[in-house]
Amino acid sequence: MDMEQERRRLTADDWAAAALTALGEGGLAAVAVEPLAARLGTTKGSFYWHFANREALVVAALSLWEERFTEAAIAALATEPDPVARLRMLFTRVSEDAGENAVAVNVLASADHRLVAPVVRRVVKRRIDYIVGLFEEIGFPPDVAVHRATLGYTAYVGHDQLAARLPGVLPLDDADRLAGYIDSVLDLLLHDAPSCQRLRQ
Repeated sequence: MDMEQERRRLTADDWAAAALTALGEGGLAAVAVEPLAARLGTTKGSFYWHFANREALVVAALSLWEERFTEAAIAALATEPDPVARLRMLFTRVSEDAGENAVAVNVLASADHRLVAPVVRRVVKRRIDYIVGLFEEIGFPPDVAVHRATLGYTAYVGHDQLAARLPGVLPLDDADRLAGYIDSVLDLLLHDAPSCQRLRQ
């Protein structure tokens, strides 16, 4: 295969996915062209076929992170009509995955970087807005929905960070304990729901 065919064989998405994996393994500094080329079994020429520079690759990796871990997660809940059930599904999924998504932890660790900051702000806003919408569907007034969504989201972020940085430190080391934790969090967040909907057991 000649060099031009090799450049065309790998797509920009292949490079972005490899960059996202590297970001999860070693943070933003690990998104480096030569090691990624070695990982992909190609040369730097393939990289420059798709990207003008490393910054463009970082942007592509962050865009992929946003799509995979925010938009796709929200879309997966769309078929459930009950907002309480959607809230439970969301909290169950993110709690079960806590500590497993090193990309999210490393993205937040680089949130002051000029390329990362706008993406993190957009993702956090999108996620909180989605949860606010769930609480409003359940019947909470907008201000209360914002407060409860913010509390729920910040609890998730703290849980995820601790689970990733200090494995085993949280007392949620089995499925029963985790399920009980999710129940208690949702009972708290849904307390006095105006619609009188109750958490489904």
